[in-house]
Amino acid sequence: MGKERKIKTNGRISKIGSYAIASSMPMRDHRQQPSITCTTFNILAPMYKRINLGRNQNSRESDCRVYWLARSNRILDSLLRERSCIICLQEFWLGNEELVSMYEKRLGDAGYVNFQLGRTNNRGDGLLTAVRKDYFRVINYRELLFNDCGDRVAQLLHVELASPFSQFLNNNDICLEILIVSTHLLFPHDSSLCLVRLHQLSPMPIILCGDWNGSKRGHVYKFLRSQGFVSSYDTAHQYTDADAHKWVSHRNHCGNICGVDFIWLLNPNKYRKLLKTSWTDAVFGMFKVRYFLLFA
Repeated sequence: MGKERKIKTNGRISKIGSYAIASSMPMRDHRQQPSITCTTFNILAPMYKRINLGRNQNSRESDCRVYWLARSNRILDSLLRERSCIICLQEFWLGNEELVSMYEKRLGDAGYVNFQLGRTNNRGDGLLTAVRKDYFRVINYRELLFNDCGDRVAQLLHVELASPFSQFLNNNDICLEILIVSTHLLFPHDSSLCLVRLHQLSPMPIILCGDWNGSKRGHVYKFLRSQGFVSSYDTAHQYTDADAHKWVSHRNHCGNICGVDFIWLLNPNKYRKLLKTSWTDAVFGMFKVRYFLLFA
């Protein structure tokens, strides 16, 4: 099906998966299919990263240019070494012009077009999504502002496949458009957040990336699975929904290791339950858990 690797950078791990995109292609052409790679990475904004500077144990990395500049260059080195077709970053420090310019220049020089979106209420960090221009043509770009207590946002890119996929353009059975969604949910995750009205979308493959701050046991995971989404990591390693303990994506700010970063894939022929029914199940499931915790 594909391959998936991990990169470890300062305690956070990005997941990179390579998968054939044209699932409707006849089996005889399967070995010749091009593939796309995708990286999702919570890079931990310097203003949130605690460091020890002399006697001050509550300093932040943003206070020391040498520290955040060196780490940012290491992150970019890793990203450009892998050269994924799609890069989705969370906790991107949009409040620092020097860092933003550095990412724009290095990604631009490497052939990427990037889109940035800050969290609402001037929180200082946000999202960066970059795609390789030799793989995709951006048809449309939209921003979602949840306006919630966590000031969360999401980016939606509607892209069309370009070279090296041109050899497949004559096959009308292959969907050549993809919807890419990147977000960063609340900690702990809030199941009441709906990312996108899936029932209003034309059928096309969807790649959904981000730091979900919710495990495979949570309602967000169950909701997306009910819609036909599959975890690329589970697919690559032949894991099931019950294998929540078999993988770790990073150590959170509480010091706990967890698996909450996902690259979700959805083929157009895999839509399952009606969105209204599935979302109702998720919401009532959330209420049941809260009711149980309240009266247990």
